[in-house]
Amino acid sequence: MSKNPKKKLGERIRTFRKQVGWSQEELAEACGLHRTYVGAVERGERNISLVNIVQIARSLKVKPSDLMENIS
Repeated sequence: MSKNPKKKLGERIRTFRKQVGWSQEELAEACGLHRTYVGAVERGERNISLVNIVQIARSLKVKPSDLMENIS
C-alpha cells in the first residue's frame, strides 16, 4: 500500500529543509508562510497549493519537481 502523497511531499520538504540546516520557522520566514503551516505541510496534514510548492522550492533552492519526486 502506498503512502499518502501529502505525507510523502511533507517528508521530501523536511529532508531538503534539514539539508539546508533550517528550522521550520526559518523555512517559513524564507518563503513567506506561517510556521504552523509549514509544520502541517511536513506532517502531511495540508493539501498544499502549487504556488506554495513553488515558493518552498525556491526558498530551498531546488526545483519543484525535486520536491514532487516519487510521491505517486
